[in-house]
Amino acid sequence: MESGPDSAVLARREPAEITDKRLIRGAKTRQTVLRHAVDIASLDGLEGLSFGRLATDAGLSKAGIQTLFKTKEALQLAAIDYARDLFVDAVVEPATPAPHGVARFRALVENWLAYVESPLFAGGCFWVASMPEQDSRPGPVRDALFRDRRAWVRTLERELRHAVTAGEIVEIDAELAAFQIDAVLCATNTALRLDDNDAIRRAWRVVDGFLTSP
Repeated sequence: MESGPDSAVLARREPAEITDKRLIRGAKTRQTVLRHAVDIASLDGLEGLSFGRLATDAGLSKAGIQTLFKTKEALQLAAIDYARDLFVDAVVEPATPAPHGVARFRALVENWLAYVESPLFAGGCFWVASMPEQDSRPGPVRDALFRDRRAWVRTLERELRHAVTAGEIVEIDAELAAFQIDAVLCATNTALRLDDNDAIRRAWRVVDGFLTSP
């Protein structure tokens, strides 16, 4: 991922084209397993994933799933990438028709709130569920989670920078504002899981406070 805040973007991975029928069946099985995996991780964290549990949930053989992923770490990393793709499809891509700046920023926030209000994953935000258990565990899994979280925050930061440059909002520290807004969004996810019906309204009040016209 590129290092500059204006160049970092969340993008969907483009899968290689598969024509072999046996490989197509394997890819479909992999998708079925990963769909269950991301829901489990959103409820119980990535440590809650196991080949046996996925076999039961997906109605597949444990040995077959283990053949696909080999190790628990490989399964966890595949689940992170799959969750990222679903997130991009639900939150990032639908915002791209809006022009850079306030319009796209608001579209991103609106899509994110919809993503947790009518949850894409069974337990709400995949990263809010997964990060706390992994933040003190150095390794590829934590790195992959951090990669995606950083890219999301930089996506918000980039649109705030565009808004400042275009004179749509007052001069602000876009990096700090994106960090603060992301924290509010994560707190909103938790509040929604606790059936706090005012969480969305409060989140918008905070977000709108950063979008003050000059």
